[in-house]
Amino acid sequence: MAKNLVTKILEDHMVEGSLDPGEEVGLRIDQTLLQDATGTMACLQFERMGVDRVQVDLAVQYVDHNVIQLDFKNPDDHRFLQAFAAKYGIHYSRPGNGICHYLHVERFARPGATLVGADSHTTSSGALGSIAIGAGGLDVALVMAGQPFQTPAPKVVGVELTGALSEWVTPKDVILELLRRRGVRGGLGRIFEFYGPGVANIDVTGRTTICNMIAELGATTGVFPSDERTREWLKMQQREEDFVELSADEGADYDEREHIELDKLEPLIAKPHSPGNVVPVSEVAGTKAAQVCIGSSVNSGFEDLAVAAAVLRDETVYPGLVMTVTPGSRQILDSIAATGVYSDLVRAGARMLEPVCGPCVGMGQAPPSDSVSVRTFNRNFPGRSGTMTDQVYLTSPTTAVATALRGAIMDPRELGDYPDLPEAPANPAVDDRQILAPAPPEEASGIEIVRGPNIKPPPEAPELPESLKCTVTIVVEDDISTGDLAPDGVEVMSFRSNVPEIAKFTFRRFDPEYHGKAKESAPGLIVGGHNYGQGSSREHAALAPLHLGIRAVIAKSFARIHRRNLISQGILPLRFEDESDYDRFEQGQTWELPEIRDRLENGDEVVSLRKGDEEVTLLAEYSQRERDILLAGGILRQLREKAEDQQPEASPRVSGEAER
Repeated sequence: MAKNLVTKILEDHMVEGSLDPGEEVGLRIDQTLLQDATGTMACLQFERMGVDRVQVDLAVQYVDHNVIQLDFKNPDDHRFLQAFAAKYGIHYSRPGNGICHYLHVERFARPGATLVGADSHTTSSGALGSIAIGAGGLDVALVMAGQPFQTPAPKVVGVELTGALSEWVTPKDVILELLRRRGVRGGLGRIFEFYGPGVANIDVTGRTTICNMIAELGATTGVFPSDERTREWLKMQQREEDFVELSADEGADYDEREHIELDKLEPLIAKPHSPGNVVPVSEVAGTKAAQVCIGSSVNSGFEDLAVAAAVLRDETVYPGLVMTVTPGSRQILDSIAATGVYSDLVRAGARMLEPVCGPCVGMGQAPPSDSVSVRTFNRNFPGRSGTMTDQVYLTSPTTAVATALRGAIMDPRELGDYPDLPEAPANPAVDDRQILAPAPPEEASGIEIVRGPNIKPPPEAPELPESLKCTVTIVVEDDISTGDLAPDGVEVMSFRSNVPEIAKFTFRRFDPEYHGKAKESAPGLIVGGHNYGQGSSREHAALAPLHLGIRAVIAKSFARIHRRNLISQGILPLRFEDESDYDRFEQGQTWELPEIRDRLENGDEVVSLRKGDEEVTLLAEYSQRERDILLAGGILRQLREKAEDQQPEASPRVSGEAER
């Protein structure tokens, strides 16, 4: 039977379960990825598992998010992470070396491998034929400890690409087209596999852009075949030995299909405040902009920056506009310096930033109040830029640089002929000196891990009681992001190692007093709409509510990673059977889940929620593994209980033996 590429890779890594869509499957994982905003908490959780050394072939800790170092908190985290990595067998990429998703594609991702990372855009490595999945920090810690990655088996969407992109149209427009068709919920429970003759017309950096933003569909991941473009990339990266040709079998079947004719695409743009709010650039052309940002998390490869430089050569950024440029890695920074791209951008007036996440995650370069910022990034959730009244548009580098030149959103095709670009170095300076190898096992025991005062242990949920009575702490709308639960930006992200402090910012966009109200009314519950918890993999969006006493979240539907993070931390995610019941909830009400422990133990998939004579039916759709985690009060408590059960009974003390 002809198989698609996803099935081939998953079958090769399956250790238990089933690949039938929706059924749980356990996968052997080859590589893990952490970054500094998620890494400290993941490492603290790994430490509690009592494992002396990571159990995967490759584990990498990147530092790319919290690098402003406004005070001691960020550098304390970096010192902790560097020592932890050396001690436990993790490679450590130093600050300024590159953005985790882009740098992993350069140096480590390989065809046919599996990768789980504590960053939602880990999916970028699908560009090289990896099955690369974003997850919460605790899930990554479990994999590093040697456990299989448990996940519902996805449906596979085959995306056939035909033709070639026209001038000024870019791979960013391919993923924006998918978002235009499907929206931010259209990929839930799905892996998108790209195939067809058009694939060969997109290079690895373009594939990286598409796979990076596949996360905005709510998808598990995206994957391209490994072909001659892959071989070219790996050879350039001096890793040709990692190449293996991989593709779907002729006539392979897919659960769903999409067809994109590349030559028929036009420049696209996502309007505020969702990556799924996509329209043709021509529809919003003329909109005045105050800022343009190119690069960072996505669209930070050589050609992305080179086309901006070529358009701006001998020109000047529009006087009423500020432009920033962020290369994806130190290697890209070196390449644009060697080819003159860097100097062209500097002369045009662009602000050149170091190879870190930066403005993409609200770490500086916020736009002015009530202004338009045109960015090549992947998310435009309200306030993510650092300005609560922002109007952020997401688009390609060609549209962004046209906007920077004219001061208003512009279809780049109006610029005329596509410019000549300098050639990317055939052999860029491959320099891994900023990726520190871990200490050998015989030296690891002597490494001291220093913990600064901002590094606090993660909270744990109590064991699930027989019945659970909770107060409604807030009722929120559709598409609530993890950034609403644990916000981005300089002020908040420095507390990623300190859950009690970051919890003070939970839901501040909706209610600045939420923190105090939630603590006073604990135990509490949250009521949400569709796609609750979309966006980042950050488990702080579950840890902060847990600290505030939240025991359950009731929603119309959940984003994949956040639902998983809630369960891992012992918080019940429950769905409305009848979505109209959402309208019956108000802040301050008290509801009870009677006999909830028995219902979970019995495997019931329908449970009751009661308030006096009122009753609402909820769906408790969990695998047996998930039920066991929730009953225990989260994974860490469950692991500790298992370890205690496996302890041998103490031998009887000899009569008269002295106390020790």
